[in-house]
Amino acid sequence: MARALDLIGDWWSLLIIRDALAGTRRFSEFQRSLGAAKNILTTRLRTLVAQGILEVAPASDGSAYQEYVPTEKGRALLPVLVALGQWGREYLFEPDEPCSILVDTKKQRPLSKLQLRAEDGRPLQSDEVVFRTPS
Repeated sequence: MARALDLIGDWWSLLIIRDALAGTRRFSEFQRSLGAAKNILTTRLRTLVAQGILEVAPASDGSAYQEYVPTEKGRALLPVLVALGQWGREYLFEPDEPCSILVDTKKQRPLSKLQLRAEDGRPLQSDEVVFRTPS
């Protein structure tokens, strides 16, 4: 568990995953988008591949380049990124300050706020949820 938290808690890794889910595929595209130093980007990409979050694939255009493609495990991180983005918009930006939003590609409308739900579908508040360690 600690390994996953170290990986997902790393700012660069989250930004790489965000960009990969948005369609960024090549090293140079990640570097341009993030402004990360080559050594940092190389290390994070290798780790994300080793952890099964991204996979290396031949370039989709048939060139000699390789691309980094999110795996199912990587795509499953979308709700985490959505939650962090929604939290950031609510608590880190002024009401009139511009910031990016996630939209539904079909209707081009903003996503509704993520909600915690019980197994039976009931909406839950934070005081109705506890962490339990298996015994």
